[in-house]
Amino acid sequence: MQIDDMTPAEERVWRAFPRGADVDFRTPSDEGPARGADWGPERSIRAGVLRALLLSAPQEDGETAALRVAGARITGVLDLKYAEVDHAVRLSDCRFEEVPVLYGARLRQLNLRDSVLPGLDAATLRVDGVLRMSDCRFEGPVRLGGAQIAGALFLDRADIGEPPAGQPALQLNQVTVGDGVSAPGLRTRGEVRLTGASTAGTIDLGGARLDAGAGEPALDAVTLTVEGDVLLRDADVRGWIGLRGARIAGRLDLSRARLANPGGTALRASSCTVGELWLRQSPPMSDALNLRRAQLDVLFLETESVPDEVLLDSLVYTSLTPHEPAEQRLVMLERDREGYVPHAYEQLTAAYRRIGDDDAARLVQLAKQRRRRGTLPWYGRLWGHVQDATVGYGFRPLRAAGWLVSLLLIGSLAYAVHHPEPLKPAEAPQFNPVFYTLDLLLPVISFGQEGAFAPTGGYQWLSYALVLTGWILATTVVTGITRTVSRQ
Repeated sequence: MQIDDMTPAEERVWRAFPRGADVDFRTPSDEGPARGADWGPERSIRAGVLRALLLSAPQEDGETAALRVAGARITGVLDLKYAEVDHAVRLSDCRFEEVPVLYGARLRQLNLRDSVLPGLDAATLRVDGVLRMSDCRFEGPVRLGGAQIAGALFLDRADIGEPPAGQPALQLNQVTVGDGVSAPGLRTRGEVRLTGASTAGTIDLGGARLDAGAGEPALDAVTLTVEGDVLLRDADVRGWIGLRGARIAGRLDLSRARLANPGGTALRASSCTVGELWLRQSPPMSDALNLRRAQLDVLFLETESVPDEVLLDSLVYTSLTPHEPAEQRLVMLERDREGYVPHAYEQLTAAYRRIGDDDAARLVQLAKQRRRRGTLPWYGRLWGHVQDATVGYGFRPLRAAGWLVSLLLIGSLAYAVHHPEPLKPAEAPQFNPVFYTLDLLLPVISFGQEGAFAPTGGYQWLSYALVLTGWILATTVVTGITRTVSRQ
């Protein structure tokens, strides 16, 4: 392209490029690129001129060429498909009339900060440095699927409009980012797709507003790999978040986040591996939390943040914080959508034992047996009630002593008032009401009293009741001890 074919604005950019000089078309009264459609030819640049500049402009010895333009209106399609650009590109505070096409391109560095674009088509883009799109406003979808970014991806406070039906608003599937994704304050009106993406740094979505609508994916990050943290602090998400199979080495932080997917699951984190999951100072998500088969080192979950429905089958965690009474933690297990899940009780028990709170661990195990009782047939439930009332399924052994003392007192008083007749008066030992009652209550130990005396009438029925109660008490105690020993 000859310089004679250019407008004054284009010629100004062309001459500045070999030296990497800034070209700023902004004015003190500038209202920004949102009103860029009204900008005239004095600050308009054809996309074809920029393409020719980047691909074939002459270089100057001793200078580092770069495209640095601010406040321009770019007309036509900036088509750099499959192009290799060895220069840094900064087109900040600009307004693009057409969607830039960067499919398969290779750039050293790209900065579109504060610009307004109808969208971005940059799938499989390769950037050797940083891709910066902070404070950009996209009126259509941003496609970066399969992109490779050696540095960081910046989307701070970016605003992405509603995409066509069936398309994600922000497409980052299979993207590879070297230094992390910075997107605090990001706003989208559709799906953010991060399936299969990977980053060696952190994904920061603090304060983001992701609105996909109820029943739709707001953040689909299946099989995401993050070597740092995923931060969604203070985020407002409408739709579901999918993290199935994701691997997050650091922290998944949902502190103060508001997650809403009425009628469905708000957070789907099944089969994922996470260093720490934080749900703190957050209102209960609407509706369900799915952590089935997830593996966590630390689960930071405040009881106030537990939703009305959870799925916890095969969830494994090493530490549960903050430390709260077992009565409060059991509420979460009772809300499991699948009903009685034995594994969830075992995990909570193990968490309490690791910190030395054996009383809380026993309370969880007792709650487990009571919950299991509801799944048994009538005779199993009946026997369960007996075990619960007598020795608390073996977790409250002092109850057995209380029953024993009470029954011993009743029998001793009754038989002290009315001595049973001896079967063989000449051979019978001296009657002792206390040891006679113990003979009836204890099925194994014998003091020689039971076989020597025979009560009659109502006292005979009392002896039957004491013998039957003694057997039940002994059986439940043995059952509880066996269960305790097998757990140890």
